[in-house]
Amino acid sequence: MTRIIADISVSLDGFVTGPDPGPDSGLGTGGEALHTWAFSDDPDDRRLLREATGRSGAVLLGRRLFDLVDGPHGWDDETGYGAAEVGKPAFVVVTSSRPESVRLGALDWTFVTTGLPDAVTAARRHAEAASANSGRDLDVVLMGGGALIRSALDAGLVDLLSLHLAPVLLGAGTPLFTGAVPRTLVQRSVLATSTATHVTYDVH
Repeated sequence: MTRIIADISVSLDGFVTGPDPGPDSGLGTGGEALHTWAFSDDPDDRRLLREATGRSGAVLLGRRLFDLVDGPHGWDDETGYGAAEVGKPAFVVVTSSRPESVRLGALDWTFVTTGLPDAVTAARRHAEAASANSGRDLDVVLMGGGALIRSALDAGLVDLLSLHLAPVLLGAGTPLFTGAVPRTLVQRSVLATSTATHVTYDVH
């Protein structure tokens, strides 16, 4: 069964970027520390990243994040989604308008202009097709940004929340949960590594 999984790194004080994020510094000042675990040699971090990217039948992201990863300082063959781990899933972008061009044109991009629920539906279709082709259950992964994940949680569209708690206090930046609609979370797993504490919750 295809699940909708929100997966994001967050500081201990609840920020998914540092202060002043922008086109040349998508994670803001100090925000690179949030993703130290994803580039770690810790075997548990490596396994977690491999499993997370391996289960991705489709990846959903917001337009601001798309502009960063498709921009001149964005993804390449070494830093793209699961670049060193798995084949590339389909990517679905929720946006008010399609971009005029796409630098990462070799990837499978779908742009949905009719809102987040329709984008989730499109991503689910991609994941289900990938599941049928691979013979195993694959999921939709919401990779961000923070506003998209918070909106999906508020709308009741998320089945599983996966947080990578980085041991850093950013003090300011993009908050993940400010103003969130109350939700009941059931802790499912906790894994502490040398670089982060990885926590997953069922969302009810």
